[in-house]
Amino acid sequence: MMYTVSRLLLVAYTLLLAYWMLLGFGRTAGTEYMYNLRPFATIVHFLDVDRFNTRTWAINLIGNIGVFVPFGLLIPTALRTGWGRSLVIFLTGVAVLEVAQLLTRRGSLDIDDFILNTVGYLLGYGVWLGGRRLLRAYEQRK
Repeated sequence: MMYTVSRLLLVAYTLLLAYWMLLGFGRTAGTEYMYNLRPFATIVHFLDVDRFNTRTWAINLIGNIGVFVPFGLLIPTALRTGWGRSLVIFLTGVAVLEVAQLLTRRGSLDIDDFILNTVGYLLGYGVWLGGRRLLRAYEQRK
């Protein structure tokens, strides 16, 4: 049962995130292809004290981490995969979404998004792993 529910949640959340990244929040197609291939360039830009804007900072840094935490919980549960395979599946999905943003010009392909999204995934995976260990310890005490 949990396996089926987690699969449905994974599909639904992936579709929701694809909508947010490509169509949501008033996104329209730009006139130019936008990309950043320099690691930490965008992150440093948003942390620049002289141009600090709390809303922009929160959306771009915390948001890019937070919205990917559920994947760290759902991928290993829904697909019953280990650490390495889960990470490859996650990174493939992020790559597809980032390239889609570039090709549709409804966002940018940004290496820093990969970094931040992966931090979110790893946080979620850590919670999943900790929860799994707690559950096993609880079951052993019964």
